[in-house]
Amino acid sequence: MEFKTLDDKIVYINEEGTALAEIDFPSVDESTVNISHTVVDDSLRGQGIAGKLTELAAEHLKKEGKKIIPTCSYAKMWFDQHPEYSDLLK
Repeated sequence: MEFKTLDDKIVYINEEGTALAEIDFPSVDESTVNISHTVVDDSLRGQGIAGKLTELAAEHLKKEGKKIIPTCSYAKMWFDQHPEYSDLLK
């Protein structure tokens, strides 16, 4: 399982090189991003991939000193369930 971090997203890529899941966090301004979209291929549903993507995004953005506005419904739920990351929310 390989997760690749790009400028404004983290992508899960399978062994064949196909992107099967991603979380997008485009910039709102210099210090803020919007977690706007989380998608997981049907073949991976129920395996915790969306949660792992969100956790990786939170850790990545924390290291970059960014604040997060979660507009994606999954991300909103994830942050509600993980109060240890509430300091990242704007």
